[in-house]
Amino acid sequence: MDYAKMRAIAADLGAYSEQLEGSWSVEIGPSGPILAMMCPSKRHEGAVRRICKQLDAQLPRTHPGYICANGPEIEHPAIGRMRRPDAVVIPEATLDEEGLAVDATQVLAAVEIVSPSNPSNDYDEKLAEYPAMGIPHYMIVDPRTGTIEVHSEPCKGRYGNKEPYIFGDFVPFGPWTVETSEFRRYGRDGSTIPPGS
Repeated sequence: MDYAKMRAIAADLGAYSEQLEGSWSVEIGPSGPILAMMCPSKRHEGAVRRICKQLDAQLPRTHPGYICANGPEIEHPAIGRMRRPDAVVIPEATLDEEGLAVDATQVLAAVEIVSPSNPSNDYDEKLAEYPAMGIPHYMIVDPRTGTIEVHSEPCKGRYGNKEPYIFGDFVPFGPWTVETSEFRRYGRDGSTIPPGS
């Protein structure tokens, strides 16, 4: 199926999802359009909020006019993909445009918080798709393990650089820094991994 047809189906699914209760996401992945109910945990959303807040404080200095937003969908028709990152660095003005998705060429960075139920989506599919979309920086935060990966230098559909970190680190992310001492792991007490463990 060509991307224009998949995009039309995704638009129909998006319109349909507005009539449903709850929060829904529409993406175009390797199998085509997907409508999925979003049920992120509080710890997942806490990590997203902390990252957005920190990047929003730094963006006026490094990239005036840009924000870190929760969502929206981003798309790259040439590779036939539309995804909804947990957080994305984009020009604020793109949120005033018509349409469902932001052109991926305007995205400076994407962030995913790994869910317990589908980690391969962030580590496999999106790790291949985001560099193919030309997104310069990709951060994967994994509350299952208390680890973070920062990917950069997209080239020929792959990231050429990967840097590992743990919760508690000051994490360089492109021209920004994300302080992670308040990030919480999934689990009963939500404690972080002590640095150096």
